[in-house]
Amino acid sequence: MHRLPPTTARQHRGGEHSRQRPRCPWPVSSRPRRVLRGAPITASTALPTLAAQAERLIDLGLHTLAGLPAEALTDAATRAGADRTDALLAIDPALAPPSSLAPLMRRGEKPGFVVEDMTDVDAFAPTGVDLPDAPVYLVQAPDRGDEFENASPAEALEAITAAGCSPLLLTEGLLWVLQVPEVLERNNCFMTIGSRVRTASGRLDSRTPALWISNGTGRDGKERKDAPKLGWCWWNNRHTWLGIASAGGRTAG
Repeated sequence: MHRLPPTTARQHRGGEHSRQRPRCPWPVSSRPRRVLRGAPITASTALPTLAAQAERLIDLGLHTLAGLPAEALTDAATRAGADRTDALLAIDPALAPPSSLAPLMRRGEKPGFVVEDMTDVDAFAPTGVDLPDAPVYLVQAPDRGDEFENASPAEALEAITAAGCSPLLLTEGLLWVLQVPEVLERNNCFMTIGSRVRTASGRLDSRTPALWISNGTGRDGKERKDAPKLGWCWWNNRHTWLGIASAGGRTAG
């Protein structure tokens, strides 16, 4: 993981607070055939204002978890533009690890959970991603990456970076779901391939984290049916129901 100066992790297109939404399209000529399942995507995934996002994180106690005063979140929202709805308010992954965020997810009355065979979930760290040198930062234009359904993470990463975008981190995906639970839809969920694990030999682990909705089978247990789930997929596998999420850029809050 590389740290950039507090001013910016990537220059916006169109000015300091551009509202233009960067896209990370898959080139049409090389796009894998997508197999559609389930109903069309209908859920609204619009982000709340940055001010509302800050209050939501405070209500969840994330400022305490991260060892920050509540003002660190509200001030970051104010500096960036309290009424903005084009960015996600994020906390440094080192301060708010995935294992602490996952149980805060909700789908109806069902709390989120981490799959049992992912005991090393907090080892999934930013990989090849530049983060602002700040405890609170903004993720510009998070995108679920539906166009990458039925593409492998390896294939999608090439297209995402070629478009000047960045893969979403696991913690960023979790924070997104905390703000907008509807971003997880059955048959339309997403991987967060910006977070990976390095083995003792220095190689990248072949797993990649993903967020989806449990069917309540196997070790998940029937009581977890329809709960938001943090699990993993293989790096070179394709899934018709998992997009690959990205960000247009990151800036300090």
